[in-house]
Amino acid sequence: MSNLRVFFDLDGTLVDSERQSSQAFLDLLPELDEPVGALVRRYRGMRLAPVLADLEARLGRKLPDDFTPNYRRRVAELFDQHLEPMPGAVQLLEALAVPFCIASAGPPEKIRHSLGRTGLAPYFGERVFSSYVVGSWKPEPGLFLHAANALGFAPDRCVVVEDSDPGLIAARAAGMRAIHFAPDDVASAIACHRRITHLLHLPDVLEDASSAERI
Repeated sequence: MSNLRVFFDLDGTLVDSERQSSQAFLDLLPELDEPVGALVRRYRGMRLAPVLADLEARLGRKLPDDFTPNYRRRVAELFDQHLEPMPGAVQLLEALAVPFCIASAGPPEKIRHSLGRTGLAPYFGERVFSSYVVGSWKPEPGLFLHAANALGFAPDRCVVVEDSDPGLIAARAAGMRAIHFAPDDVASAIACHRRITHLLHLPDVLEDASSAERI
């Protein structure tokens, strides 16, 4: 496996954060009156700006000027109360024998909070990349390409683990191998090299890729 490099998404991949992020919308916008799972499915992997634009269209009104900081604050509160690593995340990072990093669309402060709250920060050190720093958001490939260049990784030797369609599209556009992490066992419409339903399935996928030069 030593010739492969792994890029992890964060939200919904290494940390079980999607429900809290959607619950914050319901807490601040009770007129949505929608199950949290439906919001997760609708907005998974999307940048916040288009999510807010969609909410405004659905509600038929502009959101308050202070909605974004209030939303971020509520998400942070919910993370403090409920955020956990995804099942198998700690065991995987403890055992993974290839270089790896995080490439997340979240703001740096949210990434730091998530990693600190779940105890995953020591596994990554400085190998954490944010769209808000790079200036490129999935499904654009720029975040992955920037991270690969910064770490000296060849894109065609990189494996990206993503739970969302925008992330899978970005990985393919970057010339990387896209693995769809689908803990709910729902396939994506985006073509990918492999789908896994548990993080602890990843080492076997990497072993197959290393020995057969394909996924």
